[in-house]
Amino acid sequence: MQRYVARRLVQAVFVLVGISVVAFALTHVIGDPVVLLLPFQASQAQVIAMQHMLGLDQPLPVQYLRFARAVLHGDFGISVRQNTPALSLVLDRVPATAELASAALVIAVGVAVPLGIAAALRRRTIIDRGALLFSLVGQSMPTFWLGLQAILVFGVVLRWFPTGGIGGLRHLVLPAVVLGVFSAAGILRLTRSAMLDIISEDYLRTARAKGLREVAVVGRHALRNASLPIVTWIGLELGTLMGGAVVTETVFAWPGMGRLAVQAIFARDIPVVQAAVLFAATIFVLATLLTDLLYVWLDPRIHYS
Repeated sequence: MQRYVARRLVQAVFVLVGISVVAFALTHVIGDPVVLLLPFQASQAQVIAMQHMLGLDQPLPVQYLRFARAVLHGDFGISVRQNTPALSLVLDRVPATAELASAALVIAVGVAVPLGIAAALRRRTIIDRGALLFSLVGQSMPTFWLGLQAILVFGVVLRWFPTGGIGGLRHLVLPAVVLGVFSAAGILRLTRSAMLDIISEDYLRTARAKGLREVAVVGRHALRNASLPIVTWIGLELGTLMGGAVVTETVFAWPGMGRLAVQAIFARDIPVVQAAVLFAATIFVLATLLTDLLYVWLDPRIHYS
């Protein structure tokens, strides 16, 4: 167990180092920071002085080490657009993203798990076919298209919910449902598959033969043993939602990390882009790590391979 945890921690560190290299490369992909910081009429001497001040006249390995050292101290630089520490801007948006991701996950689990169980217990019935159709459609529809249709129908035509922004439960419903549909589709398929693997086991037949009610057989025995892959998927999904709600936040003008990152990309605000990318990646890596550790705790038979 301890060796497994140690190796997973080492893997997580290597992943974060790799992502930090990608974030550092954004400095040279998005645009020259010197050009972004200086006025258009800047002289060559001013350009050279700014390059020296930013350390851009150093070899790339030296520049990366400086960047990594600053990141370890929480220093991503100052936002070009807002003249505020980049990390502070990202952290200010975390609560909004966490609220949206949590609501979407609650909706996804609340819909997908019961529907997946029902589909497995009523295999090849209309319930099963309907669940599979929902899963297929939910995973194939682009999130931005579903979001726009939700805004058109429920925001513009029916006027049941606001079309965007943040401000209360009514503002949360549409983006949370849209974001939760894709997650629900994956959780539903996994729940159905896991339950199908379990419900034909001999010990469930024995439980039924002893007179246990079907609710007890499913809840106490079948679902309990099928829960490992479901719990794993849900843990990974939370990390994905926290770091990957970019499209939904943009469509619904939700002031989260994803929308901030998109705005920073268009404004070529490199420090904010780097801070958002690394913060989102860290959340996902930590969610993956915690899920793996939870999996081992739930099933001690698992070992590192």
